[in-house]
Amino acid sequence: MTRRAVVTGGTGGIGLQTALGLAAAGHAVTVVGRNTERGAEAVERIAAVATAEPPRFLAADLASLGAVRELAGRLADEGPLTVLVNNVGTFTAERRLTADGVEAMFAVNHLSPYLLTELLVDTLAASGAGRVVNVSSASVRAASRQGFDAVEPRGGYYAFHWYGRAKLANLAWTLELADRLRDRGVGVLAADPGGAATEMTDSTMTKPAIVHPAMRTLWPVLRRVFARSTAGPADLAARSSIAAATDPAFDGRTGLLLGPDCTPTTPHRRSTDPATVRAVLELSRRLAPLTEPTPSAPA
Repeated sequence: MTRRAVVTGGTGGIGLQTALGLAAAGHAVTVVGRNTERGAEAVERIAAVATAEPPRFLAADLASLGAVRELAGRLADEGPLTVLVNNVGTFTAERRLTADGVEAMFAVNHLSPYLLTELLVDTLAASGAGRVVNVSSASVRAASRQGFDAVEPRGGYYAFHWYGRAKLANLAWTLELADRLRDRGVGVLAADPGGAATEMTDSTMTKPAIVHPAMRTLWPVLRRVFARSTAGPADLAARSSIAAATDPAFDGRTGLLLGPDCTPTTPHRRSTDPATVRAVLELSRRLAPLTEPTPSAPA
């Protein structure tokens, strides 16, 4: 059976490097992104190293829950899926809402992978040895201390803390999903890429305004601590995702967070707190139900 792999946000940066690694390891790779021109360029690069079926590109704006549903339906119709790498992410220095009315970083960094994966659980299980890899971040340590009773924390918009909050939600769900799918033959892992110089971070992470005012004076120093390096290349940052998706050492293992060195590391304590996990699941299910709400009939 063909080993099918999907990488979201796979047309550049860490996602593209992950797709290259999967193709070289013998997977038939599909990369998902918004830009068709970049998609074509990515497919050309991946084809040069592919050892299985030719790669392909699917266009989808994963900030839209409707687009996520359409993508999931198309992938499910194509049969068993071996690997799903939820690499898509965004970092916005200014607050933005998606077309669904959800704060953009929470929507893209958590709700998109949450909904896509939950809709593809049966498709992954059908492969007999499916793996889900969710790209995490050390920024979970800087997440807003407020809970998940609402999609947006109270107070001002401080992008780095909100990004960390979205990644914390995603990690908490990832570990819960691993436990839930333990008996279905689907491994669920998180991968921390460490510091990486990518388009998403180059123009934003240097701005002190993205952190709480109390941190701004020290931000140049703290940024290096959180990123672990100021400019790690994307190919090195992709190693943990590639290992999580392909390394036989993780066959039959689930619920792991791999650090940048590709070895299991202890998840942040808030990601395993039962109250946090419960609140994240409730919020996710409310914002992104697995079945589309039926439109109300006109009065």
